[in-house]
Amino acid sequence: MAATYSFDIVSEFDRQELVNAVDQTVRELKSRYDLKDTQTTVELGAEAITVNTDSEFTLDAVHTLLQTKTAKRNLSLKIFDYGKVESASGNRVRQEIKLRQGIGQEIAKQITKLIKDEFKKIQASIQGDSVRVSAKSKDELQAVIQRLKQEDLPVALQFTNYR
Repeated sequence: MAATYSFDIVSEFDRQELVNAVDQTVRELKSRYDLKDTQTTVELGAEAITVNTDSEFTLDAVHTLLQTKTAKRNLSLKIFDYGKVESASGNRVRQEIKLRQGIGQEIAKQITKLIKDEFKKIQASIQGDSVRVSAKSKDELQAVIQRLKQEDLPVALQFTNYR
């Protein structure tokens, strides 16, 4: 039995769930008494969410709403990379929240080093913005998954193509 098993470690999110979370946030902004008259806009772009509102206080409220709606849809909050708050025209503030997707080279190197240090019989290789992990035993792969779930990395990890 010389078969090898493998899986991929990726960092991605369900775009439709994010669209729904942003949509729910916008709907609640229009109906909440304290935020109704702020003329706050939340726009989902291809790689970022842009929030335009009247003060930093309402910006914090929008963050809380967005995070709540995102968490309820089983998306990780690690996909948000908050930019700096900029002042916009008319005493308003704007913030761009970049969406993280894919595992960067530094984090991929950190993951492969951790796997190679702690699990001697397992191979890990970087393939673009994902990491392929392979071994002869499914149990060893399960142990790697459990270990990586304990690690606090700055990106949300998913484990795909388990074969």
